[in-house]
Amino acid sequence: MKTFRLPDLGEGLQEAELVEWRVKAGDEVAVDQPLLAVETAKAVVEIPSPQSGRIERMFANAGDVIRVGAPLVTFEGQKEDDAGTVVGAVETGASVMQETPVAAGRAGGTVRATPAVRALARKLNVDLSIVTPSGADSVITAEDVQRVARVLSEAEPAEPLRGFRRAMAQNMALAQAEVAAATIVDDASVDAWAAGTDITIRLIRALVTACQAEPVLNCWFESASLSRRVLSKIDLGIAVDTPDGLFVPVLRDVAKRSAEDLRAGLDRMRADVAARRIPPEEMRGATITLSNFGTIAGRYAAPVVLPPTVAILGAGRLREEPVTKEGAVKIGRIIPLSLTFDHRVVSGGEAGRFLGAVMGDLALPR
Repeated sequence: MKTFRLPDLGEGLQEAELVEWRVKAGDEVAVDQPLLAVETAKAVVEIPSPQSGRIERMFANAGDVIRVGAPLVTFEGQKEDDAGTVVGAVETGASVMQETPVAAGRAGGTVRATPAVRALARKLNVDLSIVTPSGADSVITAEDVQRVARVLSEAEPAEPLRGFRRAMAQNMALAQAEVAAATIVDDASVDAWAAGTDITIRLIRALVTACQAEPVLNCWFESASLSRRVLSKIDLGIAVDTPDGLFVPVLRDVAKRSAEDLRAGLDRMRADVAARRIPPEEMRGATITLSNFGTIAGRYAAPVVLPPTVAILGAGRLREEPVTKEGAVKIGRIIPLSLTFDHRVVSGGEAGRFLGAVMGDLALPR
């Protein structure tokens, strides 16, 4: 009997959620026939069969989170063990991991409670990390635990984050823990724009201009060695909001593409995200990010920088407001801008000049 295990999916990913089996026990399959679909931090990926044969056993169910190297299926009549030949050999290891909710809150070392209170929390199924202490020196009391237990009893059951929402939570936690984030904001005048101007395309062009003015914001930072790699090609991550969470697919080499080509690429990318068929490679390798959150709501924000990138430009909702020009008051059109940058790598002056270059390009008629 030959066991096929979850292969290394690349990008340092250590686990994936099983979305759907494409086969069932007893099926005859061919080489490269899809066996199952899994959802990773990057995309939904189909895992093909490494061989032809009859499926003897399947080791996981839809919704299970599977570690790299865990068994997926066994084939009849084979003896050797497959460590993951689809994407390359991997070390075999842990089995299917049943996911449990992980509470967000204070780190475990900062939770202060007596043994009796901890026992009460276990009995009432209350995670102490979500309890606000009321005792002296920030000690959690029995009353605190009982209060939270009452709230939880009236709430819906805890729902583990899965798939892209799980990945989003992990990425945001990484960014919060690692990046020394700072944000500057300003308003760009777009009075010169013609009717029907494509806002996203203009933002991309302005960002390209700013990267040329201050290349250090288009770089990757290697925190372990405190090294930066300033990149000549601009591969732009575009934040896309979906009901399943935040996606950041990548538009490649945006500095060398026409407005028409960029628009076609954006439309195709958004359609692929909506249909959940975007290839994993199109979710990797961004060098800087754009978030046009103004299409939903909001003026300013503090967008989150995802390592190893060092900057993200956010654009708020275009609005009209009174402005002064040559001593007179008139109604002007404004796009609010927010630039978050990793202050370990980017100085305030570099960030300011970058934002100024964005504003200067947006002020042009076309």
